[in-house]
Amino acid sequence: TLLDNGIRGQPMKDSHNRPYKSFSDIIEGKEGRFRENLLGKRVDYSGRSVIIVGPSLPLHQCGLPREMAIELFQAFVIRGLIGRHLAPNLRAAKSMIQNKESIIWKVLQEIMQGHPILLNRAPTLHRLGIQAFQPILIKGRAIRLHPLVCGGFNADFDGDQMAVHIPLSLEAQAEARLLMFSYTNLLSPATGDPISVPTQDMLYG
Repeated sequence: TLLDNGIRGQPMKDSHNRPYKSFSDIIEGKEGRFRENLLGKRVDYSGRSVIIVGPSLPLHQCGLPREMAIELFQAFVIRGLIGRHLAPNLRAAKSMIQNKESIIWKVLQEIMQGHPILLNRAPTLHRLGIQAFQPILIKGRAIRLHPLVCGGFNADFDGDQMAVHIPLSLEAQAEARLLMFSYTNLLSPATGDPISVPTQDMLYG
């Protein structure tokens, strides 16, 4: 029972008719000790959401949900609030963010204008699997993406998810702007053929 409850048929249960949790239950599976705590790590300044089509967006922009954006850029917003003398200290700035005061969205928008983000769709099999975009605030919980950039990601809008990462250092931001924006990656690195071309529903109208 201690090592593997139920290995010999019916598992042993407590007085509330619940099976005892054995050592093997603790370590195996997706929620087990190894995969949940030792192999899987949370990454700061990153998020994940479903992508939906945004045909009115420019090629280099993506729509970032407000709730996700305020969480990703929280450290920058706190510094912006204190630097603009809109909050006297860290605690007051955090309180303003938690209360979703209107001023935080203005500060967030100013910060996002000069800060590119990286979008990645797994599996990242080639260079275009991760590209940089200029984020804009949108309502809802899904990331909006121009349909022409889907070719590089091998993505479509049937429930695909993408990860968001924020480049922090000035060098990383400069690299994102110069090399990774979607308008600098219009050709396939393997063949040189155009990769941002209309397909499927875009052709039929």
